[in-house]
Amino acid sequence: MRKFVFATNNLHKLEEVRAILKDKATIVSLAEAGCADEIPETAETLDENAALKAKYVFEKFGFECFADDTGLEIGCLNGKPGVYSARYAGEPSDSIKNMQKVLQEMEGAKNRNAQFRTVICLVEDGRFRYFEGIIKGRIAEAPRGNAGFGYDPIFIPDGYTKSFAELSSETKNTISHRALAVKKLTDYLENANGEI
Repeated sequence: MRKFVFATNNLHKLEEVRAILKDKATIVSLAEAGCADEIPETAETLDENAALKAKYVFEKFGFECFADDTGLEIGCLNGKPGVYSARYAGEPSDSIKNMQKVLQEMEGAKNRNAQFRTVICLVEDGRFRYFEGIIKGRIAEAPRGNAGFGYDPIFIPDGYTKSFAELSSETKNTISHRALAVKKLTDYLENANGEI
């Protein structure tokens, strides 16, 4: 079974990706790889941020690695918070304050369409490959549910009446933006190598 470093310090993301991949690959966290560095996310796009993180780990430690960046893109906010989703309400990152800021900015908005978009960058033999996952939905009027993380309590995926935070982790890990991007990554690795 191949081993990859997932360049994240977000334990929620790590658990989610491990649950999606199940026994198809061994996923090692930054801490487990011996990287205690806070990797800067200074780029202006999700693709570039994912590449920054993956490149940093690959060049410093030599591990096969992938990284992701995810943004919540809201129609009536011209795509915001987008690449700034994690720190939309400022430093340090605070999910509750981020949601409050979004809901305040959307107060009275009729168009509540939004999408979550994840971009994964895989560094394999020094080459960069990208995999994108998008799920469309809408923003709730108020937070609902206690599961998940980030903006999950205010995002209702198309075809559902519950927010991500009200859905089971099994359901979310089947339909989410991250699940779709990880599926593309898995398909690529299986097709490229016959097995992961």
